[in-house]
Amino acid sequence: MVHSTQTAATGIRFYRRGAWHTLDGITPTRTVLQYLREDCGHTGTKEGCAEGDCGACTVIVSDVCTGAPRHQAVNACIALVPGLHGKALTTVEDLADANGALHPVQQAMVDCHASQCGFCTPGFVMALYELYQLHAGKAVPTRQQINDALAGNLCRCTGYRPIVDAAVQMFAQRESAEHIARRSNTIKALQGNARKSVAVLDSPAGRWFAPRKLTELLRCVAHHPDARIVAGTTDVGLWITKQLRTFGKLVSVAEVAELRQVRVSRKAVSLGAAVTWSEALPHLVQHFPAMAELLRRFASPLIRNSATVGGNLANGSPIGDSMPAFIALGAQIELARWDLQRGVMENRSMPLEDFYLAYQKTALRTSEVVTGVRVPILAADTHFRTYKISKRFDQDISAVAAGIAWRMQQGRITSARIAFGGMAATPKRAMGCEASLVGQVLNQATITRAQAALEADFAPLSDMRASADYRRVVARNLLQRAYLEATGVSAPSLHAGVHA
Repeated sequence: MVHSTQTAATGIRFYRRGAWHTLDGITPTRTVLQYLREDCGHTGTKEGCAEGDCGACTVIVSDVCTGAPRHQAVNACIALVPGLHGKALTTVEDLADANGALHPVQQAMVDCHASQCGFCTPGFVMALYELYQLHAGKAVPTRQQINDALAGNLCRCTGYRPIVDAAVQMFAQRESAEHIARRSNTIKALQGNARKSVAVLDSPAGRWFAPRKLTELLRCVAHHPDARIVAGTTDVGLWITKQLRTFGKLVSVAEVAELRQVRVSRKAVSLGAAVTWSEALPHLVQHFPAMAELLRRFASPLIRNSATVGGNLANGSPIGDSMPAFIALGAQIELARWDLQRGVMENRSMPLEDFYLAYQKTALRTSEVVTGVRVPILAADTHFRTYKISKRFDQDISAVAAGIAWRMQQGRITSARIAFGGMAATPKRAMGCEASLVGQVLNQATITRAQAALEADFAPLSDMRASADYRRVVARNLLQRAYLEATGVSAPSLHAGVHA
């Protein structure tokens, strides 16, 4: 059903190489990587893992959805072609000038001998191209910033040193006038073709709805309750490439204006469901500094540029990185649906921990959509920490994730909120542990009793990431670590053998 506020279309339209391109009848689940390599024959963008891990397929997607132009590196292997509608696409073949002169990023890679087998090189070039744009006219990024920017790209020849050298050297060269003009023209083209209504993209294999307003989204979902809701497709993309699943209807929330807002008040940070983790990160770090390392290790920059706050929360994974921290902070998840009979929008909210009912089962009602999350600002007397334990430091799935918060008054703990991921079928509060802390003096004896209470709170499973016994030990150690950090005692031994 197409409503009067919608603009029906049979294809998608995106900007590349100085012109708008229209694709008719494209399958909604076709990836950008498949389109580039198989339809266009543009094989500079490589296929490695096809699941958003290796970065060999990195491309730049530009848009003006939030008003300000954005040029973001994403994984083409799990990005879907309809998601390009109204945006611009840049690949490694598009960087050099018409006369063949290389872009400063490419030239630095050549000069620093930063390519060995060469398979990963196009992905590194595009990741560094994003870094170049972000720091244009600013100070050269630090080694840590460079490492973070490359965290989503794998070089199996272990050639990172010359790649990092290239990342530094590329700032010694300025972009050509041709390239600057090309980017400026891209932004003008996007601004001149900004879409204001719903796009309905039809193909023999399915339909893609891309609403721009919250009411349009809710009506669309109400009329199509069998549709799969998507945003950055960092999870659904794997279902398509690895599980070979097909979807007849997809509804994208990525451009819904109300869901892309970040609101900060004295009481809370409110994140719209379609806010990406790259956009959320600076706001969360500013107001919750203890989340800085967790968010820096949240997937990779390429994934954070696409993955959304709402998608991560709605997924309901027991090992999702954000949930334990948000639960410890007392976050409320916000939901909405459209009542077709009454023709009105219904809103509700609930504590985030109550949203998760069982393994990947949530409290979402039929046609209901996650619209955002409200995270209360910490009181001054609150000690808050987050931790992530995984086999690799960067870009790895948590074995155990923790959010730990308690409030102190007159030397005693007055309230506590402690949540873990990886310890149960859902992200879960440690209620027994919390109860053992409240009213107690903060000392080692109190923490020891709280550690014992954790045994009754959780019965973790063993899997490929960690054994049940390991998870129990880690949970106890993380509570110990939070205590030592709260009392100003360092704990170097807790770092041995794990990354936290």
